Amino acid sequence: MDYLKAKSVKSLKGTIDISGAKNASLPLIAMTILAQNSVNIKNLPNVADIKTLLKLLTNLGACVSFEEQKVVVDTVPLHETKATYDIVKTMRASILVLGPILARFGHCEVSLPGGCAIGQRPIDLHLKALEQMGAEIEIKAGYIEARAPKGLQGANIIFDKITVTGTANIVMAAALARGKTTITNAAREPEVVQLCEVLQASGVKIDGVGTAVLTIEGSAGKLINIIDFSIIPDRIEAGTYLCAGAITKSEITLINVEPKHLGAVLSKLEEMGSSFTIEKNSITIHPSETIKPVKIVTQEYPAFPTDMQAQFLALATQADGVSIIEEKLFENRFMHVSELQRMGADITLNGHTATVNGKMQLSGTDVMATDLRASSALVLAALVSEGETNIHRIYHLDRGYDSLEKKLEGVGANIKRLKE
Repeated sequence: MDYLKAKSVKSLKGTIDISGAKNASLPLIAMTILAQNSVNIKNLPNVADIKTLLKLLTNLGACVSFEEQKVVVDTVPLHETKATYDIVKTMRASILVLGPILARFGHCEVSLPGGCAIGQRPIDLHLKALEQMGAEIEIKAGYIEARAPKGLQGANIIFDKITVTGTANIVMAAALARGKTTITNAAREPEVVQLCEVLQASGVKIDGVGTAVLTIEGSAGKLINIIDFSIIPDRIEAGTYLCAGAITKSEITLINVEPKHLGAVLSKLEEMGSSFTIEKNSITIHPSETIKPVKIVTQEYPAFPTDMQAQFLALATQADGVSIIEEKLFENRFMHVSELQRMGADITLNGHTATVNGKMQLSGTDVMATDLRASSALVLAALVSEGETNIHRIYHLDRGYDSLEKKLEGVGANIKRLKE
């Protein structure tokens, strides 16, 4: 098993190339199930979750050719409709195949999903919406069994809670349904927007893209000629490296990035003292010598993302004062706190709120990654810790970051990937 060995650095300097967004790639790969043609996808990140989903499509009968940052997916020969537990257990996003398989074949079996243990992410919203579209759904022996022998019918769907994967699943299902589907309280994340935009460019009529109300005109079961496309930059990866610049008080330039997707992150970093030079596809962080404390509440896009909470918590350990971070989306997303405390962080948890007392001198030690974003928070803390930090269980990190240690090495970090 791999682990990372990291030592503190005085400063970082250089340029980091941002990879394609994992969270955009997954629904877009699932979307190819709706295609009547092979689809070329560019700018894919080389991360474990992508490989898992491509393996799932292969098991279902698709032909997949994956090289570097490009994949060609041909789902025309796809014939299996059962997504088995052995793959789905490793990644919750596997649920994204439910909507498109059901819409295309009129039946499917998808194992109840696994993935990061950051809290409950119930799929009842997905299932309720599909039932409104005419599906008959049962849970049997750990599998979702769904049937729509007459095809899916457009419906008026109101999500009780904003759900990113739920929105993506129903958008894909609606693209092949009969008639019009309206989704109210839809997720507005850039990753959902790109899914809608690719479907639009492929001939599906979708109104309200980027808003909380989406209207999709279905094709009544006819498969779609999906265009080739390139994945948007990963805003969470970009935010993580901006935090690396802030915590080490280093000037770093990110390229192949989309600044408009990072509004809330840039705003909080500015509150903490950093400034930025922003161009069309690049951001340079100019950090402050003094990091100011901050108050953060995680919410759905365009508010502050839950996927950046752990990184900012690590950054707050180096702020001059008390920071308050409230996690409103996932109940178990403070598991990294105990590991940061082992490094000397002064953090108090009260329910869904963390109080971080800075500035603390952190010390390197052995720590364990508990989920994807917690992994990167431990790396950030290691960059400013005295001595040596060994970060174990980095298979979590590999689910969502493409070559993180190599990119950090490229700007001067002392970090290596080793074998246990």
